[in-house]
Amino acid sequence: MAATPIPPPGAVMGNPGLDGGANPALPPPPGTDMTGICFRDQLWLNTYPLDRNFVFDYFALSPFYDWTCNNEQLRSRAIHPLDLSNLSKMTGVEFMLSEVMEPHLFVIRKQKRDGPEKVIPMLAYYILDGSIYQAPQLGNVFAARIGRSLYHISKAFTIASEKLEKIGNAEAENEAAKSEARPQKEAIDIKEVKRVNHILGALARKLPPAPAPPPFPDGYVPPKATETEKGGEDKQSSDAALPPLDPIIDQGPAKRQRFQ
Repeated sequence: MAATPIPPPGAVMGNPGLDGGANPALPPPPGTDMTGICFRDQLWLNTYPLDRNFVFDYFALSPFYDWTCNNEQLRSRAIHPLDLSNLSKMTGVEFMLSEVMEPHLFVIRKQKRDGPEKVIPMLAYYILDGSIYQAPQLGNVFAARIGRSLYHISKAFTIASEKLEKIGNAEAENEAAKSEARPQKEAIDIKEVKRVNHILGALARKLPPAPAPPPFPDGYVPPKATETEKGGEDKQSSDAALPPLDPIIDQGPAKRQRFQ
């Protein structure tokens, strides 16, 4: 199985004439949050095929690679870095190829091995069409989605409040226009009514008394109430004493039939 050439263990890296033959220090371990960067080596992609046999060598060129992992120890012994039979016998940080969709997608998981069957996942990386990214952690994904949802909800409430304010102003203007067009009823002030009555009463007391009515003409004798009542009773009694008239017999001489 072909792999990217690596220096043999114990070999001096660099130019001995410049650095005095000392081994350069290993790169610092990658950070836990490197989701803002992306790595791509187009020259390597043009030289080697990107498949499950070479994908780890390509990943080792990125800043996401931890040079203190168990896979690097296997590479230094010319063993394939993803050999599970050797990795399961070691403890520490390691990388595993978890998902493969050649040649477009590769998912590499960083984990800590405490035993042959005990591993603790740490981070995940994915290679998409030759570009390497760090997958965001689940908590960061939830925080970003919740923050975006809260932003949209707040924006929706702001727009709704502005529209409701406009509707309220329009309704207030309509009510004001209707109230101006509608005739307003004047309220009655009880105190004002009492004050006017008091003024009118004071003026009435100041005026002279009303004059006496004019006298009756000469020879006029006002009728007595007793005589008029008696005359009315006599008329009613005489009308009641008359017998009823026969409509056939008592028709008078002008309406009787004449015989010749």
